[in-house]
Amino acid sequence: MDCSNETSADSFTLLGLSEIPYLQVICVLVLSVMCVITVSGNLLLILAVRLNPALQTPMYFFLSHLSIIDIGFSFTIVPKLLVNTVSKDRSISLSGCALQMFFSLALGGAECILLAVMAYDRFAAICRPLHYNNIMNRKLCLCLASGAWSLCFINSALHVVLTFDLPYCRSRRVSHYFCEIPPFLQLSCGDTRLNEVLVYVSAVVIVMCSFMLTLISYHHIISTVLKIRCSQGRQRAFSTCGSHLTVVTLYYGTIMFMYMKPPSAYSQTDRAASILYTVVTPMLNPFIYSVRNKEVQGTARRIFLRVKSC
Repeated sequence: MDCSNETSADSFTLLGLSEIPYLQVICVLVLSVMCVITVSGNLLLILAVRLNPALQTPMYFFLSHLSIIDIGFSFTIVPKLLVNTVSKDRSISLSGCALQMFFSLALGGAECILLAVMAYDRFAAICRPLHYNNIMNRKLCLCLASGAWSLCFINSALHVVLTFDLPYCRSRRVSHYFCEIPPFLQLSCGDTRLNEVLVYVSAVVIVMCSFMLTLISYHHIISTVLKIRCSQGRQRAFSTCGSHLTVVTLYYGTIMFMYMKPPSAYSQTDRAASILYTVVTPMLNPFIYSVRNKEVQGTARRIFLRVKSC
C-alpha cells in the first residue's frame, strides 16, 4: 500500500464511548462514581491488610498488589476518558497515548500473573496445609510479585515501541476510548504482521499460561476438597476460593475476548467489553474479596470510624 500521504503522527483522536449528548452525561456521572468507589475501596483494602496482622498472609500480600493494579487502571484510563467525554477536543498526544498503552498493558498482564499466583497460594493452603508456610515463604512471595511486575513492564515496553514505530497514514481517529493495540493496528498503513504475532505470543505466554496454571491449581483444589467427608469442611474450603474464582472468570473472559482474535475483527462490541476489565472489575475486586472475610470488614470499619471521627 502506498504511504506517500503519510503525515506526522504527533497526536490521535479517541472517539470515546458515545456521540449522543445525554448518554455522555450518564457516562460521566457513572464513571466518576465508579472511579471514586474503585480508588476508595482498594485503598481501604490495602490499609486493612497493612494495619491488621491477621491479614498479613501471602494471599492478602498478593491481593494488595491486585489493589494497586486496580487503582492504576483507574488513574491511567478514567480521567482522560472523562475529559474526552465532556470536551469537544478528544485528541491525545503521542507521548500521552504511549504512556496510557504502556501502563494499561503492564497492569493487565500483571493482574493475569497475580491471579495465577493467588490460585497457586490457595492450592498450597488447601492441598499442602502442613507445608504451606514453607512453600509460600516471604522470599518466594517477593520473587513472584517482582517477577510479575518486571515481566509485564518489559513486555509492555516492547509492544508500545513496535506499535508507535508503525506508519500511520490513514485517519488518526481511534475507534476506542483509550489507547489499546488492536485499533492502532487497524489504523496503520504498514505491515503489522510482526505486531500481530507478538500480540498472540504475549497472549499465550502471559494470559493463556496464567489461565492454565489457574485451572491446574483449581483442578487439584477441587479434587482435594471433594475428598473431605465433612460437609462443613468442604463448604469452608470452597468459600476461601469462591471470591478468587469470581474475579478470575470475569477478568479472563473479557481479556480473551479482546486479544485472542485478529485485530481486523475489532468492533464496537470490544469497546464495551473493555469497560469490564478496565473499570468494572477494578471496582468490584475489593468487595468480592472482603464480602466473606470478617477480618477485612472489621478492620475497614475501624479505619472508616477513625477517619470519620477525625
